[in-house]
Amino acid sequence: MNFQNRFSRRSVLRSASSGFGYLALAGLLGKEAAAGVDLNPLLPKPPKFVAKAKRVIFIFMEGAMSGVDTIDYKAELQKNDGKTAPGGGKLVASKFGFKQYGESGTWFSELLPNIASHADKLCWLRGLHTDTPAHPQAVVQLHTGSANAALTRPSMGSWMLYGLGTENQDLPGYITINPSPNFGGAVNYGSAFLPAHFQGTKITDQGFLPNLKASAVAAQQRRQLDLIQSMNRDLSATPGAPDPVDGIIASYELGFRMQDKVPALLDISKEPESVKEAYGIKDGPDGAFARQCLMARRLSEAGVRFVEICQPGWDHHNNLHKGLIERTGNVDQATGALLADLHQRGLLDDTLVLFGSEFGRQPTAQGQDGRDHNITGYSMFMAGAGVKKGFTYGGTDELGIKAVEGQMHTNDLHATILALLGLNHEELTYRYAGRDFRLTDVAGKVATDIFA
Repeated sequence: MNFQNRFSRRSVLRSASSGFGYLALAGLLGKEAAAGVDLNPLLPKPPKFVAKAKRVIFIFMEGAMSGVDTIDYKAELQKNDGKTAPGGGKLVASKFGFKQYGESGTWFSELLPNIASHADKLCWLRGLHTDTPAHPQAVVQLHTGSANAALTRPSMGSWMLYGLGTENQDLPGYITINPSPNFGGAVNYGSAFLPAHFQGTKITDQGFLPNLKASAVAAQQRRQLDLIQSMNRDLSATPGAPDPVDGIIASYELGFRMQDKVPALLDISKEPESVKEAYGIKDGPDGAFARQCLMARRLSEAGVRFVEICQPGWDHHNNLHKGLIERTGNVDQATGALLADLHQRGLLDDTLVLFGSEFGRQPTAQGQDGRDHNITGYSMFMAGAGVKKGFTYGGTDELGIKAVEGQMHTNDLHATILALLGLNHEELTYRYAGRDFRLTDVAGKVATDIFA
């Protein structure tokens, strides 16, 4: 299957006539297109090759979590506390205790006992590296594949929705919960030059979705919408009509259907008390992350293709140790509960979970109680569909400064995630401004060693 410019009938026909792409949407382009029938660009599409992962939950720790204090134990760092690092700076051992968990013997600090209980389910990527130590660029690169702010690129979730469609036509295929306004903001879940129906839908941990309110008279609302849509379709058929019109038509229809489905789906109050207790659900800001995790499970179970949840506040240039206690206290229980819940429900068999930050932090001191950014070596973990359990790929040097084994650039991470979903990152392209674009740009190597 050729994924190039695969989105709508009008745009597909325009693409074909200009000689740079075509749509092969499970054999649907043919009589329907010739008859002028609009194709739904969000219908589920078969992957390029067989894959176990059908959807993704991305747990984003914004601000750069300190691995040497949480998930990346370094015995030599502990031994050499106070000494000078090879590149300069004073080495600072972690003040938190570490121990090994599971048959895999994975090291975790005392801050993450709940996640650690799943040690034998996790697949570690320990040789990650990226291009820029600045948060805005690095966060955008993690989400879109490019740190170039001059040209906004489609987000990772948008590319997945573009390539695979979505299983539930009454829900958005891509949802981001509590996205941070910092470090790129809406760029991190936008569709850029992809059609608008592939962008992420923003909701809050309270289940609030802006402008989603059912009319008291549904039949009247349907008639109003039909009139508006007929005018939109007339505009869409006009030569030279702007591409966003197709997205508007699709979004209006989706919005109408969502009025019945989404409020109930986002209402976690009816979950069993045992489930809410497992996640650590509570009122107020301290319960926000737990609510996100439970919503992510409900959305994934309902067929949403890509869900991102965000926990900001990891930028510990100072107040490192107290800050880590607070941050991990917010995320450890809920993340552990999410993994357990997905596993118990059988969802982990076809859901890929990704947990990590835009980069890591140095083993050296910054000020009295802080660590600076580290883009040359850091860790993330995956769990679930398609990856080996209790497995480690790559690693940093003995002090945690630089990736020395299994080096994995952000482009490689994206290529690997797409491959786990059955997509070839080199073929998932979109023609814009005279060239073919893709999530991995002109790079990207799939880390097949982690595949189950």
